[in-house]
Amino acid sequence: MRTGLFPGTFDPVTNGHIDLVGRAVKLVDRLVVGVATNAEKKPLFSLDERVEMVSHEVDRFQEQAEVIVRPMTGLLMHFAEEIGANAIVRGLRAVSDFEYEFQMVGMNQHLNSDIETMFLMADPRHQAIASRLVKEICRLGGNIKPFVSENVATLLENKLKNDT
Repeated sequence: MRTGLFPGTFDPVTNGHIDLVGRAVKLVDRLVVGVATNAEKKPLFSLDERVEMVSHEVDRFQEQAEVIVRPMTGLLMHFAEEIGANAIVRGLRAVSDFEYEFQMVGMNQHLNSDIETMFLMADPRHQAIASRLVKEICRLGGNIKPFVSENVATLLENKLKNDT
């Protein structure tokens, strides 16, 4: 069984993330979406809220591959080993993404050379979408519906309304 791991903070999950999941399920038998804790990013949504949000959004891909959403803490390679991943799936939007990811691949290869990293280029329609920008647009009263699902837009709008 080919198992892929798609890690991220997903705060919130965007149309770009969902596009990558939809493309990744064509390449693996099982895709684990690892929802990471990253205190440096200061997530707006709790880990449990993000796991639930991502689970709701990726449920549509269950017929193509087994898709599991799990919280992820600690070192990425430890989590990849724990779930039996053959590959880590990463998305690239720009050259700056590549530079960071290139360094990560080198380090991950030292940690476990049996787990490959696969890069999927962002669909041009989603290249500019970043969770931090979506949150900022929403905070300032802009329309976020082109960047996230209707469900995520509602969750984000409510979250920001209740946190002010």
